[in-house]
Amino acid sequence: MKLLKENPIRSFLTASTLAFFLAAVICPDRAQMVTGLANILMSPAQITKDYFIIGSVSGTFLNVGLVMAAFTAMLYIPGTVSKGSTVAAYFLTAGFSTWGINFLNIWPFVLGVLVLSLVKRKPFSQYVDLAMFSTALCPLVSELLLRYPNAEEVHAITLTSALLALAVGMAVGFLTPAMAAHSPNLHKGFDLYSAALPGGLLGFFLVALLYKTLGHDVPAITPTLGDGRPEIVWTFCGVFFGLCVLAGFLVNGKSFKGYLDLLKDTGHKADFTSKYGAGLAIMNVGVYGLFIVAYYILVGGSFNGVTLGIIFCMVCWGAAGAHPGNVWPIMLGYVIASQFGVNAVNAQAILIGLCFASGLAPISGVYGWWAGVIGGAAHYILVTSVPALHGGFCLYNGGFTALLIAVILVPQLESFCKTKADRKAAKTSGK
Repeated sequence: MKLLKENPIRSFLTASTLAFFLAAVICPDRAQMVTGLANILMSPAQITKDYFIIGSVSGTFLNVGLVMAAFTAMLYIPGTVSKGSTVAAYFLTAGFSTWGINFLNIWPFVLGVLVLSLVKRKPFSQYVDLAMFSTALCPLVSELLLRYPNAEEVHAITLTSALLALAVGMAVGFLTPAMAAHSPNLHKGFDLYSAALPGGLLGFFLVALLYKTLGHDVPAITPTLGDGRPEIVWTFCGVFFGLCVLAGFLVNGKSFKGYLDLLKDTGHKADFTSKYGAGLAIMNVGVYGLFIVAYYILVGGSFNGVTLGIIFCMVCWGAAGAHPGNVWPIMLGYVIASQFGVNAVNAQAILIGLCFASGLAPISGVYGWWAGVIGGAAHYILVTSVPALHGGFCLYNGGFTALLIAVILVPQLESFCKTKADRKAAKTSGK
């Protein structure tokens, strides 16, 4: 408890990493843990590949644990500051480690960010969050390592494929920080998934270069999805997020005081760890996580490995912008749009899409619930069309879609609508 109070966010993320390892050990199929992990590492990862099926359930949790252990270790580098964006980067990466990121394909990106820190003569401790965010194109590295230039046949790792994967991944890692920093200039802080800009644009460019320009076929996007394992997902998420609420309660002085204020926050350019304290931020991760699970149960989602992943990808901004109060309108927008579209609200692609549409939470927070409904519905319309741009190699597909929606919607809102704060001020002044 003393350690949790001294550095609550880092301690929270360390405990989360241990939780993934514990889940791997106690899973019913733990005898397949190592072989399952080996299958995950040596399989193409083009979206959407359910690691529960590619490997095993225990192998998936082991993969998450190993990936997050590597990044958690970086949080202990002297000078590293753990904050709301660190929680976001951590859980986003953890979520994708169930269907796209693995302990093998992360390293070229980390090396690229490390080289950038050396070139700029700044300590790597300033880039740890960005090292995690740079992994959006992990599936492309696996593709170059295991299958390129073939569209179907997996080949053994060769020196050429290893060097190509390393070069491309390092280039992406090197370029990502500057592009991620520029991203808010486009969406003005109204898309929480800012790192989707480099992932989406670099993915688009690299697919054009490596495939279309050089005359190779882009592999068909063929999802590998397993049957739901609700007994695994519900148990893990229920226990994990329940403990988050408890930990937040304890760190917040054994109190829920202040949480209602957090639920009223717009989420726009917000870091809940500094604004409300680490305790309430951790508490919100727990409450928000349970809220997300309840939504997926309500719409009848299939709780496979991918669904487990998107729950954590969605909850990632629970310490820096998203909460039930500003996300429910986006959920409603998805439900309404699904009544008119061919994709049901519980289709796997739409479940994934809703996860990243939640990045538009600041829109509903600043302008009102109706703006969130519009943003959610617009995201539903666009999200299934974007993978064709990057060949299914960008994990931040839905976040990039949210960025496009923000770029379209926010200027209209600024031109024609008043914010909630402006409407409240006008009402108070009687104008």
